[in-house]
Amino acid sequence: MCLDKSSMQSRERGAHTPIPGSERKAVPGAKHVGPADLGERISVTMYLRRCSSEKLAQAVEELSKVPLAKRRHMSHEEFAVAHAVDADDLKIVEDFAKEHGLTVDHVNAAAATVGLSGSVTSFHEAFGVELALYEHPDFKYRGRTGAIHLPAQLSDIVVAVLGLDNRPQTKPHFRIHQGEAVDMRALAAEMSYTPVQVAQLYNFPENITCDDQCIGIIELGGGYSLDALEEYFSSLGVATPTISSVSVDGATNQPTGDSNGPDGEVDLDIEVAAAVAPGAKIVVYFAPNTDAGFLDAITTAIHDTTNKPSVLSISWGGAESSWTTQAMQAMNSAFQDAAALGVTVCCASGDDGSADSVDDGEVHVDFPASSPYVLACGGTRLTGSNGTIESEVVWNDGANGGASGGGVSDVFALPSWQANANVPPSANPGGHVGRGVPDVAGDADPATGYQVLVDGQQLAIGGTSAVAPLWAGLIAIANYTLGHPVGFLNPILYGLPSDAGAFHDITSGNNDVNGSTEAYQARPGWDACTGLGSPNGAKLVSALGSAGSTT
Repeated sequence: MCLDKSSMQSRERGAHTPIPGSERKAVPGAKHVGPADLGERISVTMYLRRCSSEKLAQAVEELSKVPLAKRRHMSHEEFAVAHAVDADDLKIVEDFAKEHGLTVDHVNAAAATVGLSGSVTSFHEAFGVELALYEHPDFKYRGRTGAIHLPAQLSDIVVAVLGLDNRPQTKPHFRIHQGEAVDMRALAAEMSYTPVQVAQLYNFPENITCDDQCIGIIELGGGYSLDALEEYFSSLGVATPTISSVSVDGATNQPTGDSNGPDGEVDLDIEVAAAVAPGAKIVVYFAPNTDAGFLDAITTAIHDTTNKPSVLSISWGGAESSWTTQAMQAMNSAFQDAAALGVTVCCASGDDGSADSVDDGEVHVDFPASSPYVLACGGTRLTGSNGTIESEVVWNDGANGGASGGGVSDVFALPSWQANANVPPSANPGGHVGRGVPDVAGDADPATGYQVLVDGQQLAIGGTSAVAPLWAGLIAIANYTLGHPVGFLNPILYGLPSDAGAFHDITSGNNDVNGSTEAYQARPGWDACTGLGSPNGAKLVSALGSAGSTT
């Protein structure tokens, strides 16, 4: 076990204690309408501590300093041996579940997760909570207020308990141009592009078949049609990739038929990633849109020993203030696992500018983009023709039209690899110093967006949702070209010399959507609107191939 004898004795004597950072409030605008059905059977995910957590953090830190060509990432088997949850801890959790009439549905020791199911009554007694029903103008949910409490024997073992509250945790970050289907010829006239054309503007390496790469895509709703995707890729002259789906927590590939809904996200992600990285295998992980579902999708993908994706694309998120600290801590730890395993994680930075759709007069950044272990992807407005960029500025169409998410994290500290990036203090009162978002950028303005096919409709779609799969495709190309996964890329990117020409520096625009202040302004070098800039694909891959020690 991880604990010494004195810690064990203290734990045995203790009473129920709250999980730090587990506190919840009702969703703004939601009304309490009554108690939850005590007999309803629900499922939760517990995230457990690792005895080796300090060693894992140190290993990732040391790995980030190794030149790419000399990096050796852990295999899934090695990771499981070195960093799986302690067997004695699992036994205590299993005994606790049995004592409270709960069923252990699954255990992923490598990912440090345990799934439990049981009645609402059983969970009330087990975790000292009272679940209730709430109605919001847009949805209904089962929720809780206050903290989750743990009995003494679990207080040092359990880091997070997710899923008791099943409110929608995130939203997709895509925007449809004009909100309706239009003819492709009209789209072309308005400067939208196919994903292939965007890749050409960004000088992605050509004549490459990424047949040894797998791109994982996280989706929290919606679905796709293989027949429709075949039609789309045929129209581009791109071979239809191998596409499969993985069900997580009961969620499956279920198209809604509504292009304005989650189907728009699913089709956009698949079509962009596969079009720019031809030959790559696409695996879509479908999960419920809850904090538990999101964590389980991420851990399932990262620790998938069958498909073994080398890069993940995530286009769902929410303002840090909408998350519990326990959920962010659990997910950030999962992204650390990805770094150790050589899996790059690309996350959309949000479509609501520096406010991130929070109406409190302050600035916010989106999570999971704010995790220091992911590549946060911001947005630009891209204008070009004949494969040449004519202009590129920060995407900002105002509060209703959308803008690139970015700013300074209130949760995560400034990483060492951003120390020389001139990340400003937060624009909020107090000027908090934290992790700067985004890291990189790409075309996101719906008016200069991506021509895609969703539920049979031809649409131009933008949003930072398109940038995450764009970068995921580029990283798959880099992995294929270099012959090894680049993995945790941020320290390398921030250490590249400016004369490598790996980025198009975006120096015009801002991501303020309130019209009163320009909280974050584009500038030479890194900025909190577009990060290091948009990619010059071939030069970036070349620079990665010769990258030496990092900052």
